[in-house]
Amino acid sequence: MSQVSERLAALSPSETLAMSQKSNELKAQGIDVINLSVGEPDFFTPDFIKKAAKKAIDENFSFYSPVPGYPELRKAIVNKLKTENNLDYKPEQIVCSNGAKQSVCNVLLCIVGPGDEVIIPAPYWVSYAEMVKLAEGTNVIVPAGIEQDFKITPAQLEAAITPKTKAIILCSPSNPTGSVYSKEELKGLADVLAKYPDITIIADEIYEHINYVGKHESIAQFENVRERVVIVNGVSKAYAMTGWRLGWIAAPQWIAAACNKLQGQYTSGPSSIAQKAAEAAYTGPQECIEEMRQAFERRRDLMVKLASDIPGFKVSKPQGAFYLFPDCSYYIGKSFNGKKMENSADLAMFLLEEGHVAAVGGVAFGAPGCIRFSYATSDDKLVEAMKRVKDTLAKLV
Repeated sequence: MSQVSERLAALSPSETLAMSQKSNELKAQGIDVINLSVGEPDFFTPDFIKKAAKKAIDENFSFYSPVPGYPELRKAIVNKLKTENNLDYKPEQIVCSNGAKQSVCNVLLCIVGPGDEVIIPAPYWVSYAEMVKLAEGTNVIVPAGIEQDFKITPAQLEAAITPKTKAIILCSPSNPTGSVYSKEELKGLADVLAKYPDITIIADEIYEHINYVGKHESIAQFENVRERVVIVNGVSKAYAMTGWRLGWIAAPQWIAAACNKLQGQYTSGPSSIAQKAAEAAYTGPQECIEEMRQAFERRRDLMVKLASDIPGFKVSKPQGAFYLFPDCSYYIGKSFNGKKMENSADLAMFLLEEGHVAAVGGVAFGAPGCIRFSYATSDDKLVEAMKRVKDTLAKLV
């Protein structure tokens, strides 16, 4: 009998990708599904970036790149960190990977082993907990509900730390909630972590530029923890480059070297063409970021208004990213045609099958009473989608 490894058997499939696939299957049957399940900008990659990629092809950038990425790209990232974040790094502290997803996974595989604990504030991005499992570590989930804007407090963090704590993963702006930690809130967490010098802080800042509260704040700015912060970022969200698969870390030298060694054995350097495109993204005109950010902010306001109109929804106003994460526990326990909604995953499936709107239940994000809607689509589709959601939920008794 064919049997997968224990490592794979322990993993859960990605709920976001599963919902997107189900949505595509219904679309293939001719059903008009509005897909709000995927975390992907609906804009096209800016022309100047595409032009750089075409030029790279013509100039024969078709050979293996160095494992951590081309020196020019790493220098461009170092310059971005200095000019935008006032942080000093050297090119050898940068490792480029096949998306920020691989970047996070690289770090965890390099520093976490059996018995090591990783603190993950909930709600969390679906893959964090699975990556910790892959590294044979133990997840320590710290819940933060809508009443605290989905952000953990220093006291909660302190209570979660044990002698086995190896790392914490922070995501701000957050997927799935859109919450953003302020400078003061990050300082509170940094002051706790400063007391525990063996804990690595993984700061996922992939949504840095999709921010509605002004300046992005990084936990790496605080000197008392700076040497233990790994910044994870990339081009997918800010420059609408999800399919290019180019993410990176800015890390302490020993972690960068470890990730370089690991990546050298299982993927080598990321796509040469994607790297040249990313270099253009960081060194070219930046107006495209603000144009997309403004569009997302307008949609955020629209979604908050539409969702607040749905009876029973509790809505927090996201400060970043492009997700709305309402608490929908009012509907859990209700039924349709004899089928009971046991949790938000059931509710998401009901909305897809009955209302033809794809969203992702909060179970996968460690928040079983919430549901995630991505608003990275047109205003017209958002209006129609939320009308369907409202009408469909009204059928539950």
